[in-house]
Amino acid sequence: MINNYFFDFDKTLADSGDSSVIATKEAFKSMNLTVPDSDTISGYIGIPAKISFKKMAKEPLSDDKIMKLTNKFLSIYSEVEDANTKLFPGILDMLSQLKSADKKLYVVSSKKTDELDRNLKHLNIRQYFDDIVGYDLVTNYKPAPDGIVLLLKKYDLKKDESMMIGDAKYDIQMGQSAGVRTCGALWGAFDVDSLTNQVPTYLVDQPVRIVSLA
Repeated sequence: MINNYFFDFDKTLADSGDSSVIATKEAFKSMNLTVPDSDTISGYIGIPAKISFKKMAKEPLSDDKIMKLTNKFLSIYSEVEDANTKLFPGILDMLSQLKSADKKLYVVSSKKTDELDRNLKHLNIRQYFDDIVGYDLVTNYKPAPDGIVLLLKKYDLKKDESMMIGDAKYDIQMGQSAGVRTCGALWGAFDVDSLTNQVPTYLVDQPVRIVSLA
């Protein structure tokens, strides 16, 4: 039986539209760097910006430049995210059903924890989650299992009663490394092939289907 649910945020719980793409392009442009194309940016959504930016940049970037680029991205992103971010259809009903069944719900995200908290409150779903973990609370980021491991230990949760739900291969890799079940969320996935090729325990096309998984 699954009693503990770990959710990714972007493209799993909420659709942030083109916020990440817009903010990334503007940040790169502002620093006179080669601007990545939309598909490249979308492919890296799910891991922290300071990691993905170094991977997608054409020019070599020092730690100082990475920090400046990341800060610029976060500044722009904060200006556009509220207008572009909305819950996927069926998410609220799914969360309500799980909570009514006395399940424990968590969010493990590549966002900073305070930003994640603000996003969840903006969407009026923060109250459904027992705890949240952003990249700033762990040493190693997705696809490392640190975020899930932190919650497993903190709340003495059983691995065989736990499941990670996400739209990207990084989420599935994280769950597999942590030793919990995994669920691929197809409704928000940018790269369905890479998600399915990771062979998650479950693959669902609608949020409500998560409720009936056992």
